[in-house]
Formats: sequence, structure tokens, C-alpha cells
Amino acid sequence: MLNRSQAWAVALLVAAFVVGVVVGAGGEAAWARHAHAADPGRGRGLERMKANLDRELGLTGAQRDSVHAILDRHWARMSAAWETVRPRFDSMRAQMDSDVTRQLSAEQQARYRDHVARFRHHTEKTDSGGKTR
Repeated sequence: MLNRSQAWAVALLVAAFVVGVVVGAGGEAAWARHAHAADPGRGRGLERMKANLDRELGLTGAQRDSVHAILDRHWARMSAAWETVRPRFDSMRAQMDSDVTRQLSAEQQARYRDHVARFRHHTEKTDSGGKTR
């Protein structure tokens, strides 16, 4: 049985992990947006992943077919998992926005809302499966 300080330590560790995942995902999303802006013809999501693996690994035809089938099979499950987490993530993000806004002047709040709207417009045009929302 965990005592109170051990429980807090575990909770802090889990929170750090979650923050790391969110920051990592945000960093990947920012990189993907930059790369997509540099080459608008590039695919997004699963199709981009397949193209990158084909190019970087030099897959044979048989390997490509097998790898693509594996990615297709797992991508649907991963996308479904993200959709179950998304509402909680959105709630956490709304709380963060509220906390940040309380620290700002009225003018800064307006600029922050504009900044967030521009950033989220770019990141939320497609979901993790590459489908347009």
C-alpha cells in the first residue's frame, strides 16, 4: 500500500508522463505543419507515414504491401483510441487557456485568443487519421 507521499510521487510521475506525451505530440504536429507548408503536395497522417517509410527504408513491393497492411490495421485502432482521449484533452486544454487568460490584461487576452485560434485552426484541420474535420 502506498503512503500519501508515495501516492503524490506516483501522481507527479504520471502527470509528467502525460505532459511529455502532449508536448511531444504538439512538437510533432508543429513539425508536420511546417513540413506540410514547405511541401503542400505531401500527404498527411497515415498516407504520409507510408510514403516516408517507403522512401526511407527502400521497401520491396512485398514489404511495402505487408507494412502498409499492418499500418492500416493498427492506425484505425490508434485513431479510435485518440478519439476516446480527445474530449479529456480538450477539457484540459480549455482549463489551461482559462488559467493563462486570467494572467493577462484585456488586450493580451484578445491577442491570446487570436493566437490560439490561428494555431488551432492549422492543427485541427485534419485529425490523427488525416481525415478533414
